[in-house]
Amino acid sequence: MSKIKDKSLAASGRAKIEWVKNFMPVMSAIDREFSQSKPFAGKKISITLHLEAKTAYMAEVFRDAGAQVVITGSNPLSTQDDVAAALAAAGVEVYATHGCSAEEYNAYLNKAADFAPDIFIDDGGDFTELIHTTRRDALKNILGGSEETTTGVLRLRALEKNNALAFPMIAANDAYCKFLFDNRYGTGQSTWDGIMRTTNLVIAGKTVVIAGYGWCGKGGAMRARGLGANVIVTEVDPIKAIEAVFDGFRVMTMNEAAPFGDIFLTLTGDIDVITGEHYPLMKNGAMLANAGHFDVEINIPELAAQSISRKVVRNNVEEFLQKDGRKIYLLAEGRLVNLASGDGHPAEIMDLSFAVQFFSAAHILHNHDKLEKKVYLMPEEINNKIAEIKLDSMGIKIDELSAAQKKYLGV
Repeated sequence: MSKIKDKSLAASGRAKIEWVKNFMPVMSAIDREFSQSKPFAGKKISITLHLEAKTAYMAEVFRDAGAQVVITGSNPLSTQDDVAAALAAAGVEVYATHGCSAEEYNAYLNKAADFAPDIFIDDGGDFTELIHTTRRDALKNILGGSEETTTGVLRLRALEKNNALAFPMIAANDAYCKFLFDNRYGTGQSTWDGIMRTTNLVIAGKTVVIAGYGWCGKGGAMRARGLGANVIVTEVDPIKAIEAVFDGFRVMTMNEAAPFGDIFLTLTGDIDVITGEHYPLMKNGAMLANAGHFDVEINIPELAAQSISRKVVRNNVEEFLQKDGRKIYLLAEGRLVNLASGDGHPAEIMDLSFAVQFFSAAHILHNHDKLEKKVYLMPEEINNKIAEIKLDSMGIKIDELSAAQKKYLGV
């Protein structure tokens, strides 16, 4: 049934899942409520996400809410084999192994399509693309889906623009309770956690080049400054560039920044952010890391072509020796450094993000007959509900508008 690396790892994975449950009160509240009513009874849900403990807990919440669940990883290096084993032992169908090949990764996605889901949750858009191309047979049951990432939402909007989207999709990434916290505070903390864990080097005093000043870039820059780094931001959007300047960062082109950077971090969702024209400008010991979804932001083939040798010098650190003797280091194969070299976002952050995913699926379940083949935002009242549950779990109360205030504001 499942395809995992080693079922004997289940106990270790179960301990990880039980640990994060202690810090995900919103998901626990959802579990308590919907494990009773089981709104997803008789429905199949395919999940393609980074398979680690927080994701596993979400899969179990869907299962408790009545769904049949199949899950696969969305990145070959982010799967934690012990967590995959724990989920499989708990009766969830799992197709994911750490370090899987491109062929295995594609085979796992196809297993999720074989499941003939009613609803799916995607991360990055690979599963969505699969069922729009080679696996259109899976379309017959699909009511809709939701997308976790900026990269995936961009791919969805391209499908929508070309009138090619085959079902309604919720842009979970664009929900306030997702991007304001997950992209900023989650990426900000977990990215530097991954970099520091991998390199065991100090960040204070180094010059960090942040490529992209969207919500993820804001988080990366904020945390780098908090760790004592000198931060340079590169951007293609003039408004975001001004914002970075007003936030107190230096803004340059990548060509201008390349000679200064000790650590380069890409967070754009685009290709070729750092390329062969930049490597000759970099200092000896420069480190390259990526926190965008795919391993295309740093052009690795061009780096390899300019190098006289490459070798792994430390777990998740590869050295590229240049002809002039300089060494450039690539972290985590250019993949998501916060997941390939760490445990991903903190549990308290993913508590909000996965609540968005749960209610996105529920919204599709209850409203699919009224939804068009479009990309939708999370309804505002659901965002507010999630935030209220989170505040309540933190023991925080806020004011309410009086009748007079509502009348004055026209709400």
